[in-house]
Formats: sequence, C-alpha cells, structure tokens
Amino acid sequence: MAEGMVEGAAEDMTAQSTADDHVMGSASAVAPWRVVVTGATGFIGSAVVRELLRAAAGAEADADTRAAAGTEAGAGTYAGAGTYAGTGTQAAASDMAFPGVTLPDMASNPGAYQNPVSVLHAPGAEGAAYPRPRSRPASRPLHLRAIARKPPVTHQPKPPQQSQSQPQSDPATTVEWIAADLSDPDSLRGVCEGADVLLHLASDIGRDEERCELVNVRGTAALVDEAVRAGVGRIVQLSTAAVYGAGPHAGLDVDEVEPAPVSPASRTRLAAERPVLAAGGTVLRPGLVLGAGDRWVVPALAELLVRVPARWDGGRGLLSVVAVDDLARLFARLALAADGIPGGVHHASHPTPVRNGDLMDTLIGHGVLPQPNAASPHGSDGPDLPGRSDTSSLSGLPDLTWDACLEKLSSTPGRVSERQFALLASDHWYRSDEVWTAADCDPGPGPLARLVEAADWYRSHLRARATTDRTS
Repeated sequence: MAEGMVEGAAEDMTAQSTADDHVMGSASAVAPWRVVVTGATGFIGSAVVRELLRAAAGAEADADTRAAAGTEAGAGTYAGAGTYAGTGTQAAASDMAFPGVTLPDMASNPGAYQNPVSVLHAPGAEGAAYPRPRSRPASRPLHLRAIARKPPVTHQPKPPQQSQSQPQSDPATTVEWIAADLSDPDSLRGVCEGADVLLHLASDIGRDEERCELVNVRGTAALVDEAVRAGVGRIVQLSTAAVYGAGPHAGLDVDEVEPAPVSPASRTRLAAERPVLAAGGTVLRPGLVLGAGDRWVVPALAELLVRVPARWDGGRGLLSVVAVDDLARLFARLALAADGIPGGVHHASHPTPVRNGDLMDTLIGHGVLPQPNAASPHGSDGPDLPGRSDTSSLSGLPDLTWDACLEKLSSTPGRVSERQFALLASDHWYRSDEVWTAADCDPGPGPLARLVEAADWYRSHLRARATTDRTS
C-alpha cells in the first residue's frame, strides 16, 4: 500500500483531534478514545471491533450496533483458508462489511480522562493489588482505526465537521479502515499517529518459518516502533498459550512454566512478544478460542473424531478455552479502561478449564459433531437428526489410552498432526483468573455455555468443508 495513504489517514485523525478539541471547548471536556486495531477482519479481531463499538455505544448487546458493525456471525475469518499471502493467518481477508457507523453520543465524564493510558506492570510480590479499571469503560467517544491487509470494500465516510455555532457535544463513534501489511514495514508508517491505544491482534500462523519471522517478529517490531514514535501509551497484544509447547501442563501460572514453542508460528509469536513488553505493553495468551469464525479448533476435533473414534484417554484432558466474544470483551475492557492496566504477560482463557470429553459431548449434543456410531467429517444437517439431541455423547465409543489413540491417529492420514492432537486432547490448562480480576471483567458463563450461539455457524462451516473435501 502506498505510504502516503497511511500518512494521509494519520493526518486526518490528528486533524480530527484538533477539531474535536476546538469544538469541545473547555479543558474539562472528554476527548475521544483513539484505538488502533490490527488484524481487524480476522476471527478474533472482528470480534474485538464489534465489542469496542458496543462498549462505545454503552450497550453490551445492542442489536443495532451489531448490525452497524456488519456482525453476521462468523463473518470474520481465521486460519483455515490461509489468505495471508498463501498462508494461514488471523488477519485473513474477509468479506465482512463494516459500513459507515454513527452511534449515539455518550454523556460527558470529565474525570474519565485522567491518566487514561498509563500501564502498570504486574507486581511480583504475592498478594499485591492490581489497578482496577472501572466496572464499565469510561464514557468517551471512540475513534477506531481498523487495520487489515484487505479492508472491507465499504469504508467509513468522514463525518461532517461540526460548526462552531452548533451545540457542543461528544463526537460520534467513527470507524476508519486502513490497508497495511505487517510484512511491509513501509505500509505501517503513520498508522498509530494520534492514537491512545494499540490492540495488536494480527499474526501469521502458517508453517513457513521465513514468512512467520517476517510477519510476526519483524512486522511486530516495526509496528511497535511506530506506536512508540507516535506516543501511544497503551499496547495490548494477542499471543497464544501454544508457546508452551507439547505439555502436558495442568493449572500453571505464567511464571511456573517456561515457553517451549514447537511450530514456526509459536516460536515467532513468542519472539513477537519481546518488543511489546519492552515498550511496557500487555500480552494476552489465550488457549483454544471457540465461536463463530473458528476454522481450526472445532474442525480439527471433527477430523480427529473420524480418525480416532474413541473417548481419548477417557476424555479427562483439561483444556484452557475461551469463547471469542468473551475474549473480545477482555480486550475492549483493557483498551478502554480509564485507569492503568496490568502490563506483562497474562493467560487469557476462561478461568475454569474444560474437560475434552465435556467439550466433545457438548458439540455432539448441538449437532456440530456427528454421533459416535456414524462419525463423519461434518455435523448433522437437519433439526430432526439424532445428532441434534441434547443427550448425545461419546458414551457409545471405546475409551482408548493415549498410546492407543496415537497409534490409531498414525494409521489414518489427515491434516491434524500428533502435536496438535495433544493440544486438543491432553492437559493444556493455564491459570487465567488473574487478568479477568485485574481488568474487573466478568469472564462469562464459560465456553461450553457459549457454544449454542455458534452451533449453526459450525454446522454450516463443517458441511461446506466436507463438500469441498469431497470435490477436491
């Protein structure tokens, strides 16, 4: 992308800031949050954009805000199609449209802009208190700059300038889309100008070591350099618990396990944390992320159930899992907190681990995965099929030891590797309660309870994937 396009956009944001200050008038007026989100069309990034818009509107589940943000379930894409220059990428292109958004003005809150972007590092002493952001984000307008390799076709129109004769009021929420690519540092110039917060959610999760190094390590370093140069006071990065490697791990805090990444994506995502931490930022490491738009976790479980039709090691493996909308709420809360937020590295799954067997039973009960006696790579496709029964489970399948599971897996070729099988079926549970408490953010009812909201999307996606597999 041409350098001038980004720098011109940055000038627009800076000019808008000046105009806002002029219109707002008094020193006690509330300036808008200016938030930059990378990977904004990805699975997690699009959920974060939706949540930021809802938070700015002051309504956690406002249907009009969802529609304005183009939030058809699953519109964002994850790493299945692999559209980041031919590799699987969270910042994959999407056909999701984010048309122009004008949301209701929010009430002024003169005290909300005191030290709004300070970052407090996690204290090392046991029992030390974290800063508690307000129970709801500060009531301030939002200027959102959404960064993607291929932004939606529909762009946010510039709002008309207020005249000085108009009544003074908070400016409406706006969304500005910018095309930029982590593999092209020149395209990142100016993307953080005028911003208060950077949410870095883009990464390459493919298998090409050089590509991952280019995007995740060098791209992140260039982006953070831009943020530091622009004076961004708050940086929050999406990483992954996969940096801990093969495991098994059960109930560990961040300082109780050394990272031992295995894949190129995990190695480079771990390395990408360094510039963020050096800049005083915050890194979130979620485990498995579920929800509409997930093109890896549940599709992999569907494949594995066909290749290894059994209750894997009794279904006892404990997993760190989080629903994408709950993770998005956490990012939004950290982004818009009026007070300081904890720096450093934090696990970011739901605090309560999920047993693999319970996850599989829930997916079968919703008809997402096939019944044990009729396993196929796609779920049931009608409301009258037995796979839709709430009582369906893995109970009809044999209970295989882990060694027997691996033997069965190796005898049936497929996409999912032995290492990935272990990540999905054996203990990979990391304590995550601390960051939710520090952010004063309710983690929600848990990922299993949230699956009903994504079941239709999963069924449709798995049917489409099965059709593609049969015809390819």
